Amino acid sequence: MSENLFTFENEEYRRTYWHTCSHVLAQAVKRLYPEVKLAIGPSIDEGFYYDMLSPFPFTPEVMEKIEAEMRKICKEKLKLERFELPRAEAIKFMEEQGEPFKVELIQDLPEDAAISFYKQGEFTDLCAGPHLDSTGRIKGNGIKLTACNAAYWRGDSNRESLQRIYGIAFPKKEELDAYLERIEEAKRRDHRKLGKELGLFAFRDEAPGFPFYLPKGMVLKNTLIDYWRQVHKKWDYVEISTPQIMRRTLWETSGHWDHYKDNMYTTLIDEEDFAIKPMNCPGSILVYDLEPHSYRDLPLRYGELGHVHRHELSGALHGMFRVRCFTQDDAHILLAKEQIKDEVIRIAQLFDEVYNLFGLPYKIELSTMPEDHIGSVEDWDIATAALADAITSIGKTYHVNPGDGAFYGPKLDFHIQDSLGRTWQCGTIQLDYQLPGRFNLEYTGADGEKHCPVMIHRVVFGSIERFIGVITEHFAGAFPAWLSPVQVKLLTVTERADEYAKEIAEKLSSAGYRVENDLRNEKIGKKIREATLEKIPYMLVVGDRDIENKTVSVRMRSGEDLGAMSIDAFESLLKEAVDTKNK
Repeated sequence: MSENLFTFENEEYRRTYWHTCSHVLAQAVKRLYPEVKLAIGPSIDEGFYYDMLSPFPFTPEVMEKIEAEMRKICKEKLKLERFELPRAEAIKFMEEQGEPFKVELIQDLPEDAAISFYKQGEFTDLCAGPHLDSTGRIKGNGIKLTACNAAYWRGDSNRESLQRIYGIAFPKKEELDAYLERIEEAKRRDHRKLGKELGLFAFRDEAPGFPFYLPKGMVLKNTLIDYWRQVHKKWDYVEISTPQIMRRTLWETSGHWDHYKDNMYTTLIDEEDFAIKPMNCPGSILVYDLEPHSYRDLPLRYGELGHVHRHELSGALHGMFRVRCFTQDDAHILLAKEQIKDEVIRIAQLFDEVYNLFGLPYKIELSTMPEDHIGSVEDWDIATAALADAITSIGKTYHVNPGDGAFYGPKLDFHIQDSLGRTWQCGTIQLDYQLPGRFNLEYTGADGEKHCPVMIHRVVFGSIERFIGVITEHFAGAFPAWLSPVQVKLLTVTERADEYAKEIAEKLSSAGYRVENDLRNEKIGKKIREATLEKIPYMLVVGDRDIENKTVSVRMRSGEDLGAMSIDAFESLLKEAVDTKNK
C-alpha cells in the first residue's frame, strides 16, 4: 500500500489533490477578478468545485483565462501553510479580505472549533484541509474546468445566487485526455438522448419526474419484467400486489409518517388522511398478517412489482435515474432469526446471476446505523453482524459506509459498474428487526410458542426505471437481442421483394420474435444506415436473388455481414441468441 500512498489509487490522496485544486481555482479567480466573493470549494467524487458570487457570468472565455492562471500558479510551486486564529481575529481577517461568506461560516462554527486557514503565496482561504504541501504537486496540463452552473448559498433558494465552477485534474495529461473522452462517450450514451432517439421513453413539462413509456419502451420494460418473474419463480418467490393508497395510521405504525413524510404524497379520503405508497413493505406485512404462520412456512418470500411515488425536489430529478414514480422490483422475506445467514447468501447468489447476465460487475457496501433510527443498539449490532457474516462466508468482500443504513435496519448495497467504469447503486438487502414487531407479526415456532419474524427488504434492479437508464447507457442503446425492442428488421431492395419480406416477417413474428419491415422506396444503403442507428440487432436484406433462392442476406448492427442464409438457418441463429441471452 505504501507505494500507492501518493497516487490516485489512494482515495484520500485523490481527494486531497482535488481539494488543493479548488484553492488554486479560487486563487486564480481572485488574481484576475478581485471583486469576486468566495463561498466554499470542496473536492467531490469526480473533481472539485468552487461557489462564488460574481458581478459577471463566468463565460467560456473567462473560464479559459482562469484555467491559464491556474496553470501559472502550479508552475510557481507555492508552498501551502496552515495556521489558526482565534474566532474574533479570524472574523476580522475575513472582513478585511472582504469575504462575507467566509465570515458567516466562521460565525456558525462551534465555540470550541479550531479555525484554520491555508496560505499559498498572496492567497489565504478558510479551510480545515487537508492539502498538498505545494501547488507544484499539481500538474497544470492535467487541469480542466468543465462547467459552470448556478447554485444557492447553502442550498437556500432565499439566499444569494452563486456561480459554481466545476473542474477536474489528474497527475498526467494522458489521464485527463482519457477522462474527457469518457465524458464525451457518456454524453453520447446519455439515456435521455438515446431514449428519445430510440423511441423508448419521454418526459413532459406537464408531469415533471413522471416518465412516459413509448411503445418500444414498453416492450423493453415488459421484457425486463418477464425476466424478473422467471428468475424469482426459480428462486421460490411468490408474487403479490398491494394497494397504492393506504391509511395514515398504517404509515404511522410503520414509522414512515415520522421518518419519511416529506417524501410522501398524501390525500384526503372521506375526511381521513391517506398516503400514496412510497415503498411496498407495509403492504407485504399486511399480506403476511392475513393468516397464521408456523416455522414450517418460513422463509416466506413475497415479490412485488410495486408502483411507488416519492416526492423528489425538482432540482434532483434526472431522467430515469431520479423520478417521482417508478416500478420497484421489490421483495420482502419473513423469516426466523436463525435463517438470516442462509437467506442473505441466497439473495446474493440471485443478484450475482442477474448482474452477470448484463455484464455488470459490482462491489458491496455495508451501511450501518444512522442517527435517525428505530430499535435498540443491540438489535442493530446483531443485524449488522449477520449481514457481514453472510457476505464474507461466500467469499465476497464489502466496504463499510458508516451511518447510512435505513432508519429500521442495516443494509448491503450493491454498486454495479457499467461499461464506462461508472458505478450505480441498484441492488440492496436490508435487514429489519423493527417493522415486524411494530405490526405485532408472529409465527408459531417448533417449540409451540409465538415468535416475531425478521424481515428482509431487497431489490435487484433497484427500480425498473433506474435500471433501464443504467443499461441504456451501459449498452449505448444496443441492447442484446433478447432485450431489444425490435430484434429483426427486413429491408427490401426493390418493391418486388415486398411480399417475400412480409412472409418472412409473419413467420418470425409467429415464432415470437419482434420484427419490423422497411418497405419504403428508398436506397438500400439508406435503409441499412437508419436501421443501424436504431440499434437493430439483425437486419435482413431481401432482393431478387433472395426471392429466387429462398434466402435472406444477414447483416449485424456492428457492420458484420453474415451473408446469405436460409430462413430456417437464420431463425436458428436468432433463437440461440435470444434463448441464451448472450448477444
